[in-house]
Amino acid sequence: MPTAPAPTPWAFPPHATWDPDDDLVALGADLEPGTLVTAYAHGLFPMPVSLDNEDHLGWFSPVERGVLPLDGMRVSRSLRRSARDFEVRVDTAFEEVMAHCGSRDRPDGWITPEFSRAYGRLHRLGWAHSVEVWRDGRLAGGLYGVSIGGLFAGESMFHHERDASKVALLALVELLRDEHADRRVLDVQWQTPHLASLGVVRRPREEYLESLEEALPLPLPRRLDVDD
Repeated sequence: MPTAPAPTPWAFPPHATWDPDDDLVALGADLEPGTLVTAYAHGLFPMPVSLDNEDHLGWFSPVERGVLPLDGMRVSRSLRRSARDFEVRVDTAFEEVMAHCGSRDRPDGWITPEFSRAYGRLHRLGWAHSVEVWRDGRLAGGLYGVSIGGLFAGESMFHHERDASKVALLALVELLRDEHADRRVLDVQWQTPHLASLGVVRRPREEYLESLEEALPLPLPRRLDVDD
């Protein structure tokens, strides 16, 4: 099981006070492990934001949440063929995955060095995980996210070879599809056209929070349980 972090000194606003038309819920706090775990369990995730020419740490809960149903990923024949050409590993190169996801060459990149250090700490405590796709000993693609009970909150993914990030997502879905799959939640934050093409749907915030409440008490998937 993950190591319990020190409690956060911050209190996030209760759900009933959230603006029903705004994805941004709160500003401030920090990226300490206890704060991050509390936030994800509360239905929030952090991203840097700029308001009035000042940088802030923002906490988001999209009004329409992007969720990938575990029985709903669209897998083409070409993707199935691609998957056979790669090796999938879990948690063998977390920092490398984060470095690629946070590359300054990526358009609209938001993963700062502060975020990389914060999620590295979370990984070492057993709460953050990477799914990696390798070919011939080279990291071809991957993704990372936060796992709490039956929640996997996907944060970012990258690829250096065609279909590599899709293969990582497919591997994650298969990893989560166990006897608790009907109550697990694979959260991808927002639905984009690319993610929609893979089966990601939108869930109203209240529906997402209800499913989160059901998912959190579940056991971790076996391959993400650091004691196994």
